[in-house]
Amino acid sequence: MHGGHGSLSIWFFIGVLLTAYGVIITAAGIYELSSPPANPPVLASLHASIWWGAVLLVIGLIYFIRFFPRKK
Repeated sequence: MHGGHGSLSIWFFIGVLLTAYGVIITAAGIYELSSPPANPPVLASLHASIWWGAVLLVIGLIYFIRFFPRKK
């Protein structure tokens, strides 16, 4: 699905976005872990933001590496 000269795959940009969101969400989860809120949610012990951020980060890196533009 790579186009002609000078074009980039949309999947490359999706990988960049997923990686960026994964970093932001994981960082927010780690910050929340280090300084918990006064009234934590019911399932705060599961640390969903850390897990979800890590999943997005891994998927984003897979797309980023797979569709990285290379010279042929």
